Amino acid sequence: MVDRVDIQSVLNQMQSLRSQMQVPETSNPTNTQFANTVEQMRKQISSSAEVPTATTDNSIQDTVTQKGNVPSFGEMLKDAVDTVNDNQQTASGLATRYELGDPKVDLPEVMIALQKSSVSFQAMTQVRNKMIEAYKEIINMPL
Repeated sequence: MVDRVDIQSVLNQMQSLRSQMQVPETSNPTNTQFANTVEQMRKQISSSAEVPTATTDNSIQDTVTQKGNVPSFGEMLKDAVDTVNDNQQTASGLATRYELGDPKVDLPEVMIALQKSSVSFQAMTQVRNKMIEAYKEIINMPL
């Protein structure tokens, strides 16, 4: 039987990712709040190429310490897509092994792997949707 430690580690990872997102929690979130946050981050990065001096968000100051230590957005996105792909391949492999009767693979393990795969894919889909919304908003900005 699969240990609940695996589920707890997944939940802990999700909570840490949620805390890193720094989504503004208001009763009426709008796209302008997101645009304002992006604009603040852009100003902070452009005002100091190496180390931000005055920031309103301490997590940004902790994360962006030097320009050379920060991975590019493309690299981070590629890593995220690769992780989702790995989760899906692992789940598919476990499901196939279970269907073929491998005694080392039990049903709860397969179900947990499939759920991890599903959750990571849904999260990636939501990130993609937010990126598309942000792109559309940027395109529609007046020059």
